[in-house]
Amino acid sequence: MTLFPFSSHLCGRFLVGRGGARFNSARLFSREFDIPLDQAGSLACRLSSRSVIRFRGPDTVKFLQGLLSNDVRPLAAGSVGDGGERDLSSSSYVPTSNVLLHSPPPRYATLLTPQGRFLYDLFLYRAPRPDRKLNRTGSGPGPRELEEALSLMADVDANFLDEILDTFSKYKLRSKVDIENVTEDFSCWQRFGGNLSENIPVQEPEAASVGWGGGMDSTSMSSAHGNDLGWHWHRDPRLADKEADERHYLLWRLERGIPEGSTEIAKGEAIPLEHNLEGLNAISFDKGCYVGQELIARTHHRGVIRKRLLPFKFTDNNGQEIEQPVSLRSEVVDSATNKKVGIVIAALGFHGMGLLKLEEALKQPSTLCLKESSDVKVKPFRPQWWPAEWSLLQYQQSAAEAS
Repeated sequence: MTLFPFSSHLCGRFLVGRGGARFNSARLFSREFDIPLDQAGSLACRLSSRSVIRFRGPDTVKFLQGLLSNDVRPLAAGSVGDGGERDLSSSSYVPTSNVLLHSPPPRYATLLTPQGRFLYDLFLYRAPRPDRKLNRTGSGPGPRELEEALSLMADVDANFLDEILDTFSKYKLRSKVDIENVTEDFSCWQRFGGNLSENIPVQEPEAASVGWGGGMDSTSMSSAHGNDLGWHWHRDPRLADKEADERHYLLWRLERGIPEGSTEIAKGEAIPLEHNLEGLNAISFDKGCYVGQELIARTHHRGVIRKRLLPFKFTDNNGQEIEQPVSLRSEVVDSATNKKVGIVIAALGFHGMGLLKLEEALKQPSTLCLKESSDVKVKPFRPQWWPAEWSLLQYQQSAAEAS
């Protein structure tokens, strides 16, 4: 999927080995939500809502490729997008802080039911081989070693960890792959907020002593920036960023309409395309067969999606933003007709997101409100990261239905 680079939505996802570096307490970010997060600088938070599992064995890629909605083969090839190996000989490649680190970026993917309904989402990572990362002195590549078995890490919804492990175990059958919970060894962190480099990464000499590059925390990954060419080292965000609470990351996602986990994306019910997962690079339409593919492919090629997940704000009758506790799955209705338009799936402060009928949700002026409290108005808006073709398809669909 090439709509958007992975990092454009989830600015920097990475795993950290337990016992690594910690934030300076003076840089803790504890403000209430009184200024936009984009103006707060770069932030990082530990995601206690995510657990870490590991797939290891000679059949790892074959096993996951037949189950997940995204193509995981680039992780096995160790390439960046082209599926081929790069020339990493000592004469052509020295992974320093000023040279690209050839390592595949994380892959966002979902596991679906056979009927194509959402079950779980996961972010897959592969650690670079020793010869593709700096040695402990930071002077050059590490020793060239043969991998005994491919190992992939994944962060998953912590609330459904046992279910996820059981589900993968049921599909395992005779596949030569071990699936284990390694949450005690790794934690998941997220970078977000403003002032994060998208195109020009900041080169940091400290890269030689943090993350995969050196001795401070040899089991953790330094923050890296993904683009079409490869990855660049950055200063470890646990040292450079302000530490935020996970609620700040939730607010950041709500402002952009980005769902995550099996609560926001209803397990066993949600249709992935309605929750914009193709725009979040969780779905490949040319990888071949996987569990639940038929519904996804049919819906995609028909191009008819009447509902989508949208961000919105809660306001009063005067259009002023109001903060009010909102129950999850509260109904959103059109105050003019009292017809149901959708439901709220997440809310914090005056921000929320929900699954709404597009025709009513994007109509101006908005006449939506909460069914349980008609004084609370719902003002949906189209996220900036949406591809233009989604709006074009909706316009064409509405015009066809009106004719």
